[in-house]
Amino acid sequence: MDKTFAARAGVVGVGTTLMLLMSSPAFALTRDDGDDPGTGLSVAETLGLFVGAPLVLFLLITGLVMVGDKSHKKRG
Repeated sequence: MDKTFAARAGVVGVGTTLMLLMSSPAFALTRDDGDDPGTGLSVAETLGLFVGAPLVLFLLITGLVMVGDKSHKKRG
């Protein structure tokens, strides 16, 4: 293995580790001026927002593409 490759890999590894340590969530404990968090989401709201809504949008877009594709093939 080349020495420069090993040195570069070490620098990247140390740099990545330092960046992860510096951006830890512990800094998020301090409130900023004007910070006014709302109430949390329930489980049903969370599932609806992050699972249900994307699924509905996916199915709607897929359906529109299929309808558009089939009508195009009938003309030709």
